[in-house]
Amino acid sequence: MDHHLIQRAAEAINGADALLICAGAGMGVDSGLPDFRGNEGFWNAYPPLRDLGISFVEMANPGWFEQDPTLAWGFYGHRLNLYRNTVPHRGFEILKTWAEKMRLGCFVFTSNVDGHFQRSGFSDDSVLECHGSLNHLQCSSPCGYSIWSARTTEVEVDEKSFRAAGSLPHCPDCGALARPNVLMFGDYGWVPHRSHAQESRFKQWLSSTANRGLVVIEMGAGTAVPTVRYAAERAIDSAGGALIRINVREPQVPRGEIGIAAGALETLEAIDALISTAARPEGRAYAELSEP
Repeated sequence: MDHHLIQRAAEAINGADALLICAGAGMGVDSGLPDFRGNEGFWNAYPPLRDLGISFVEMANPGWFEQDPTLAWGFYGHRLNLYRNTVPHRGFEILKTWAEKMRLGCFVFTSNVDGHFQRSGFSDDSVLECHGSLNHLQCSSPCGYSIWSARTTEVEVDEKSFRAAGSLPHCPDCGALARPNVLMFGDYGWVPHRSHAQESRFKQWLSSTANRGLVVIEMGAGTAVPTVRYAAERAIDSAGGALIRINVREPQVPRGEIGIAAGALETLEAIDALISTAARPEGRAYAELSEP
């Protein structure tokens, strides 16, 4: 790990008044969640789907809820149970500590559907889940625009076949099969208004940070599905500030920004070690230090 880059990142965070956290699937690897990068990574996590020759892109399709409901809920029920039983790694706590020191607050933009930022203490009102959430359900039809919590939903999954066993979740409005409120591939039935409301709050917050000391920390977001990377770069383009990109395989950044080729947890811990020993000037915000 490049110590000079860690030092630059620590200085950027120490001097910031607003924090945007952008997280992709790689953020969860340090918590022990599987990496679906490529078919082999996906099939290592779900061997029965290897036998069926079903890739992640093919499995993450709403058509399975109609064609093969027990397979669909086996896959998503297993992920729901896994996310519930997985403890978010310490990096989430570090980010929360930094966020609490920001004069203009913090927002999270994530493509992850596990709800681990909320579980780590981030307010639901300051999180944008651009692909939806496994912790919320909707009708598979859909019969309307209802979205409800999956908090009381229990899905039993056969660990050998990865098929759901027993009763499956159903829509409380029409009785049809329910599905996660997650944006899948080729998904024309996703009910988007929860994510759209989050997006509206995000845009309003981001506009309030324009030229006022924003730092963007992006972790585990690759170029295969570049939604999170684009969001991080657009934020810097529109509001100014510094970008810190943490990515094991693809740390490349626009000129002048900070790209660190390492995992999320080890990098956050390294940065935090410097921040913890560096006192921020008392009572002097970044905007004040920047003024002539």
